[in-house]
Amino acid sequence: MARPTNKHDLIVLANSQFEKLWKLIDSMSEEKRLATFSFEDRDRNLRDVLVHLYEWHQLLLHWLPANLAGKAVNFLPTPYNWKTYPQMNVEIWKKHQTTSLKEAVALLKETHIEIIKLIEPLTDDELFTKKYFPWTGTTNLGSYCISATSSHYDWAMKKLKQHLK
Repeated sequence: MARPTNKHDLIVLANSQFEKLWKLIDSMSEEKRLATFSFEDRDRNLRDVLVHLYEWHQLLLHWLPANLAGKAVNFLPTPYNWKTYPQMNVEIWKKHQTTSLKEAVALLKETHIEIIKLIEPLTDDELFTKKYFPWTGTTNLGSYCISATSSHYDWAMKKLKQHLK
């Protein structure tokens, strides 16, 4: 499916990529689910990938309602910006080293549902008109939603497929 340009397609793609991610995870042996990736990377196992997705969901779940309510909040938490967010990703990794895989699965499944519920009441104009909201900068709100869902799920599946090779 092409990059979404309306709410329906955004939700369909987010849900379908999420389902594909879980089909891939479900196809993995228990050994592979628990194994450390053989390649050098920040995210070293399935749990790390899932908590990364969860924390990026959390960013959207915090940012969007706050701004819709009139409270100006940056998408990335202080002190991070779009040049330094890789350091934030390292902090996410550190934060979740004691999170279990079971907990990571539950957290991610819960926040995916929350994201969809957050998107549902929005209009196509609110999601896909550039600069509709001043707090989205030069882009549109839909781009943030795509980034936190289907695009990030694609990233996760690439990591897991590399691990399975």
